[in-house]
Amino acid sequence: MSHSQKIIDNDIDAINAAYHVADFALEERNLRDQQRLLPTDVIQHLVKKGLTAIRIPKKYGGAEVSHQTLTQVIRILAKADANIGQIPQNQFGILNAILLIGNEKQKTFVFNEILAGKFLANGGPEKNTKDSQTIATTLTIADGQYVLNGDKFYSTGSAFADWLAIKAQHPDGYVVLVLVDRKTKGIEVVNDWDAFGQRTTSSGTVKLKDVVIDPFLIFDERKLADTTHFRGAYSQIIQVAIDVGIAEAAFQDLLTHVKKARPIADANVDEASLELYLIQEVGKLDVLLQASILLLDEAANVLDRLEQKKEIIDTQVAEASIAVAEAKIYAHRAALTISEKLIELSGSRSSLAKYNLDQHWRNARVHTLHDPVRWKYYALGNYYLNHQFPKQHAWI
Repeated sequence: MSHSQKIIDNDIDAINAAYHVADFALEERNLRDQQRLLPTDVIQHLVKKGLTAIRIPKKYGGAEVSHQTLTQVIRILAKADANIGQIPQNQFGILNAILLIGNEKQKTFVFNEILAGKFLANGGPEKNTKDSQTIATTLTIADGQYVLNGDKFYSTGSAFADWLAIKAQHPDGYVVLVLVDRKTKGIEVVNDWDAFGQRTTSSGTVKLKDVVIDPFLIFDERKLADTTHFRGAYSQIIQVAIDVGIAEAAFQDLLTHVKKARPIADANVDEASLELYLIQEVGKLDVLLQASILLLDEAANVLDRLEQKKEIIDTQVAEASIAVAEAKIYAHRAALTISEKLIELSGSRSSLAKYNLDQHWRNARVHTLHDPVRWKYYALGNYYLNHQFPKQHAWI
């Protein structure tokens, strides 16, 4: 995937680049979705435009764009193709973790790789463990070499990767994050992701068999517990932006296709767009969408304010997580509701395969399975009622 990459050095350039990639992504989105064709050319374009490096700190050569800009970039991409919005999310999350726990030499190396056009994806959570945080993959030491063994799933973007980020159990009993060149002997990336939505994210299996890794690229995740950070809110706000982008795409298609629908006879109007009850429904959906955008923007502003502080405290981290959780709840509702109402209000012909309008609901339904909102409601209630802070992890 490595290509000569444009270096983005400001927020405006990042947003402009996102629109260019979005236009390209939209061209064959329906074909890719219906035939499960991986968007390799789109991801190459995204990397060439420099979008994967926009959150790298300025001291390492990146643009270090604001969270406001990052979420706008993700929204733009996800509106064009929800898969393209999701594919780089793990790279942003992994780079953020490395910023928190890596030493200077490690950070300089990894960030330079990304700035040079390398793409980083994850070997994701594991399919058959008791929960998504349990790691069965092992890092062992044999004959003086560090060796990875295990099977990963939900490995979003793995087919496009130059580097894979793998979580594994260290021999001393703690979890480490390991970066490994995807072409290393013993790595097999299997494109077996067959979910009904987010079909082209390459979120399938990564098999690791006696994979020898460089000890320089082992990161001790215990360090995350020793620092005060808003990694969880940062990770989650990208998920929110993807859902808002899906909602925006569905709403845009709704406005187009409602005008092609036939009105119900009882309405006594010439066009469906003149039906009183339908007009009211569209108004409700607009309010839902605008509320989700505003909550996302406010959450991004909270993170931007927090990032400007020299030191942050637990209270501020909790405020960030709560702001993002509130945004996630509305984005979840907007993506699912608007994509479902798109079909209802546009009528029977909108269900025809040639329009592929069901992709928005399918994408929304699959993507919103990340970090279920029922636990967001719990976090909010426990915070406001009992003054309990959410846990510091990537799911809140």
